[in-house]
Amino acid sequence: MNTNPYRVTKKGGFSIAAFDTCQDGGLSKDKGLALLEKNVKKMAELQDRFYAQDRDALLLIFQAMDSAGKDGAVKHVMSGLNPQGVQVYSFKQPSAEELDHDYLWRIHRRLPERGNIGIFNRSYYEEVLVAKVHNLPYTQKLPARCLDGRLWERRYRQIRDFEAYLTENGVTVVKFFLDISKDEQRRRFLSRIDTPAKNWKFSSSDITERGHWEDYMQAYEEAVNATAAKEAPWYVIPADKKWFARLLISEIVVHHLEKLDPASGRRVPAGQWLYQRIVRELIVPLLPLIPVVILLMLEPHMSGIVLTTAICGTILLLGG
Repeated sequence: MNTNPYRVTKKGGFSIAAFDTCQDGGLSKDKGLALLEKNVKKMAELQDRFYAQDRDALLLIFQAMDSAGKDGAVKHVMSGLNPQGVQVYSFKQPSAEELDHDYLWRIHRRLPERGNIGIFNRSYYEEVLVAKVHNLPYTQKLPARCLDGRLWERRYRQIRDFEAYLTENGVTVVKFFLDISKDEQRRRFLSRIDTPAKNWKFSSSDITERGHWEDYMQAYEEAVNATAAKEAPWYVIPADKKWFARLLISEIVVHHLEKLDPASGRRVPAGQWLYQRIVRELIVPLLPLIPVVILLMLEPHMSGIVLTTAICGTILLLGG
């Protein structure tokens, strides 16, 4: 599947008014679900080598209006991944401690480790979305010099710089905006109200935020255009059809894992990469113990003082 039409890498590359949220790629639902299943299996294979390589990290960012399908996408698209190599985090309203720091402080603490896939279900982009719609910085503890007319322009630049920094330090950033129509959101809200099993998904705050729809659409368009970059692209996902949104996301994740695949261009069994990581992390640190083992074999009746000295020296060597 060609995902380039959904990719935004430069300013002005996205118009929310011109975007069709009901696209299906010319596929039937059955065909789409079959392709999704195939991609889920492919992602699992790629993740094995990605985790074993232990060099790169992949950060997937999901942003959307309520009910657009972020949670479902994470659940269905990532279902085949090994949880040991996946870190999922959802950023809620900042705590008092977090508000005492810059807005990226809490983000640094949740970045994926090397060899891992990080998933942000909402992210630092809330600081130029909900924060912009509701003018939240003006109610936070920021000095007056930070609250001039260039506040949002600076934040866009800070985010671009932050993502460039991550890219240059081995973290690939891929951003998804699940774009849902206002009519489809209404239908999903009504379904949540009418279906007892879905009642827990609905909150009165959802209606409040829906009242700011036009402001949010403008904020999303500006954020996508201001922070799109070749090294940290946005993918705008048509979200009215859940099955197609999930298929498209799976195609994009597979694409980026293949780009990062250490075996790209040559067939190397996943087990070989895992073996290399085991040697690197479990066996190499034990090499300094070999002299102690040899001493014990040669001198089984070695005095306690000599043995203790040898072990302590080895511990100091390991610690250094």
